[in-house]
Amino acid sequence: MYTGTVPVVHPPELANWLNTNDSVFLLDIRSAKEYQVSQIAGACFMDYKKFSLANLPVMPQNAKVVVYCTVGVRSERVGEQIKAAGYKKVYNLYGGIINWKNMGYPVVDTIGNQSDKVHTYNRYWGTWLLKGIKVYD
Repeated sequence: MYTGTVPVVHPPELANWLNTNDSVFLLDIRSAKEYQVSQIAGACFMDYKKFSLANLPVMPQNAKVVVYCTVGVRSERVGEQIKAAGYKKVYNLYGGIINWKNMGYPVVDTIGNQSDKVHTYNRYWGTWLLKGIKVYD
């Protein structure tokens, strides 16, 4: 479902960047309902439906920017906009938060406690979550 317009970063590589204090701006572009269930620690919430370049956090043009959603489709669309705005190192998290969790990486709730819950957008995408508790509307 990806168009290939934004390079992907796989969970192990992103985890390495985050663990080595590599300067990474992590943007969660899911809905507020999805974000409130869990997110990758340190992610900045940017609602997909309300996304605007004007609301981006202040970031250097050469910063690593990693965008993610449930599986990577919405985040690729936002990544395209960020790239078009002149950012040089924009990446889409391959497989989104579902792949991140399936590979054993942690997610946290809104107060920073580790969680097994992942909002999977809907029942269909929930079939792809193999490790964790599925939450959907």
